[in-house]
Amino acid sequence: MTEKSFPSPYDQTPAAAAEGWKDLYAYNLVFQDNRREVEEAKFWFCDSQHWPTVTKPFETIGFEFAVSCLGQYNSRHLLIPPANGIEFRIHNGYVFMSPVGVPEAEIAARVPQFMERAGHYFQNWDTLLEQWQGKIRGTIDELNELSFEALPDAVPVEDVLSGKGTGPNNELLGNFDKLIALTYRAWQYHFEFLNLGYVAYLDFFTFCKEVFPGIPDQAVAKMVQGVDMELFRPDDELKKLAKLAVELGLADHFGDTENPDATLARIAAAAGGDTWLAAWDEARDPWFNFTVGNGFYAHDKYWMDHLELPLGYIKDYIVRVQTGHNIDRPVEELVAERDRITEEYSELLSPEQLAAFQGKLGLARQVYPYVENHNFYIEHWTMGVFWRKARQLSKMLQGQGFWPEENGMFYLRRDEVREALFDYVTGWGVGAPAIGPDYWPAEVARRTVIVDALSKERPQPALNTPPAVITEPFTLMLWGITSDQIRNWLGDSDAPEGEFRGMAASSGVAEGPARVISSSDQLSEVQDGDILVAPVTAPSWGPIFGKIRATVTDIGGMMSHAAIVCREYGMPAVTGTGTASSQIRTGQWLRVDGNNGTVTIVEDHDHDLSLAPAAAVQLDAALESSHA
Repeated sequence: MTEKSFPSPYDQTPAAAAEGWKDLYAYNLVFQDNRREVEEAKFWFCDSQHWPTVTKPFETIGFEFAVSCLGQYNSRHLLIPPANGIEFRIHNGYVFMSPVGVPEAEIAARVPQFMERAGHYFQNWDTLLEQWQGKIRGTIDELNELSFEALPDAVPVEDVLSGKGTGPNNELLGNFDKLIALTYRAWQYHFEFLNLGYVAYLDFFTFCKEVFPGIPDQAVAKMVQGVDMELFRPDDELKKLAKLAVELGLADHFGDTENPDATLARIAAAAGGDTWLAAWDEARDPWFNFTVGNGFYAHDKYWMDHLELPLGYIKDYIVRVQTGHNIDRPVEELVAERDRITEEYSELLSPEQLAAFQGKLGLARQVYPYVENHNFYIEHWTMGVFWRKARQLSKMLQGQGFWPEENGMFYLRRDEVREALFDYVTGWGVGAPAIGPDYWPAEVARRTVIVDALSKERPQPALNTPPAVITEPFTLMLWGITSDQIRNWLGDSDAPEGEFRGMAASSGVAEGPARVISSSDQLSEVQDGDILVAPVTAPSWGPIFGKIRATVTDIGGMMSHAAIVCREYGMPAVTGTGTASSQIRTGQWLRVDGNNGTVTIVEDHDHDLSLAPAAAVQLDAALESSHA
């Protein structure tokens, strides 16, 4: 490994106008000056896969709950032998992480405890997973029951005469506490099964690497592909609705989908409209609890709240159906490829090895769907309800003069929101104005300037001196942070100019014009035949996968969302390129080799994007078969 290092967080100055940014976050989330020696001894990487933009103070709840609960299950519930949790800090508004390893001397003692605990889950997977669904749905129901209304001028007389003894202020404070506690509970459920899914796949992956020297990572991943995942249901529901609209002759009523009420009214008035709307209503709950983001930001748009999004996707699918395109995910082809590769490698094993291979593969296939399915229940459904309730609270306090904009609350930490809420109920209780309207508007304005300034600069990919070799399995598998990747970040790559190297995440080779996307708001710009280039993708970008030919991301490993989704859509992908989205320009002609993990700028000039579908060359994924 090179002796080069990334900058120390203590040597970086904040962006102009962002001075004082540390004051926005809790003390334990930033690098403290008196801990410099401790913090500089660790290697930190920016988790732009999950938190690609600056995190506002209230939004830290996402990574605090997620990463805290991840570590809790590794370290305290399951006692995974080689892995504890992950430390996290905010630096210049972005989330950085540092994996916590298990001391070598303690690993062996954790093995029997892990086997007992994990073994129970593996042996009772279906029963416990059904129980899990009941728990998470119950939590979502409890979240849905919460409400944040302005306090009345007087306590209802019925409450007084009944001897209730408490007022609506008590319920308002209690509902906020419940909002936080229920969300924290949901994130614990999130990791009850997730890490086990990774462990089972990692065990199978490691076994394959031992008995099949030189086996490509792709071949191992393909042996568990082609599964039925609930995460794909929202997109599948849109496809069904598009096909139904064509069958019922309703396609012409989707001309303008920006006004959902008008669109749905046109459909309702048309022959067959009632049949389609019944299918639409059935799909909405729960499958429209889906965000075009990743669920960690207050500004993420959810289909349930922005019906123009699913209607727009349906409109696109209608056009594709009418022009003869097959819009379905190629499940049969994926399964056939999966079975072919599995059979070919099985034939190379002894009877004893085959038995172990089949057992590990069977377990990996059984638990693998949860690796993505949990995403729908937590990041999408649960967090969708959470943000909806949080916005209601923010709007209510805006109405009381605490901040001028509806979403001003998100510039406060959650402990500060509790203080502001108590300020509000105290003023109500004593019959005097609250202090907040005289304090928070100016402070929110100050913080808005800081967040905007931080957002104008991209974060460093990592901080401090990297280790000689990256060995932590989850860092490799989920984030795709390898020793080679770090060399790329440090400028030590031997790749020729115009070539980017990353993880060969999904097989196949494709050419086409680049479409660089930095946020979900730009998805409407994607055209047929484009090569999607982004810092990271979200699972909910599925509706555009019928248009694009390949995907390139800055971060992500073999088990990242981008890698899994691309494999399930039969699309080439190279993840973990490090800097592709910042160096490639929209319109540049790219060749994406998902077999070898390379992205090449074929011609360094802009193409006419209108010619992209005709000119783009999609090479058969069978090329990968020769590598396998």
